Amino acid sequence: MGERKNILLRLDPAVHDALARWAGDELRSTTAQIELLLRRALADAGRLPNNVGGLPRRGRPPKAVDPEEEK
Repeated sequence: MGERKNILLRLDPAVHDALARWAGDELRSTTAQIELLLRRALADAGRLPNNVGGLPRRGRPPKAVDPEEEK
């Protein structure tokens, strides 16, 4: 994925609080929640570019599985 773009976003404090609560409920940062919602809106409108990268994986990396334990 290419370089991430930074933007300044001014929100009504009540909208920000609602977004922050929603993001917390889904264990995301407020920024990640905003990006998820924007991507959904673009996809619903048929405007999400084909070459857009996936959402960055957030959180703790998956636990490595020992191949010997799978047997």
